[in-house]
Amino acid sequence: MVDGYFEAFEAALDDAEKKALADKICLALKVHMQIEEELFYPPAREKTGDGNLLDEALVEHTGAKTLIAQIEAMLPGQPLYDAKVKVLGEQVRHHVEEEETELFPEVRETNIDLEALGAKLAARKADLMTLLAPIPVV
Repeated sequence: MVDGYFEAFEAALDDAEKKALADKICLALKVHMQIEEELFYPPAREKTGDGNLLDEALVEHTGAKTLIAQIEAMLPGQPLYDAKVKVLGEQVRHHVEEEETELFPEVRETNIDLEALGAKLAARKADLMTLLAPIPVV
């Protein structure tokens, strides 16, 4: 989903469209990072024993959070706005690739109940989307 937002952002010509897409990107990533850090990474660290890989993931999250905060404090058209969104997309794609090729295979080898964990992740995501979503202006 977020990858599609990044692609749409790169094709967008209108500042209002860019702002709406950047807002969607930032919200989705903040929620995703929070549920990973709260619910996925702790059991993954415990059961896989791969602290190095999870430490790297947390450092990547910190970098993404920094860029997100900068993007949220800016408006399209300001210097480096588009570049920051583009770099965020590149970092997120790299992070996803590492998770899919390295972390997820390790987690599948453990006895973590992935269905139960998936249900927890989905429920927490729904809660956070409600809590963190901007209040519509009427």
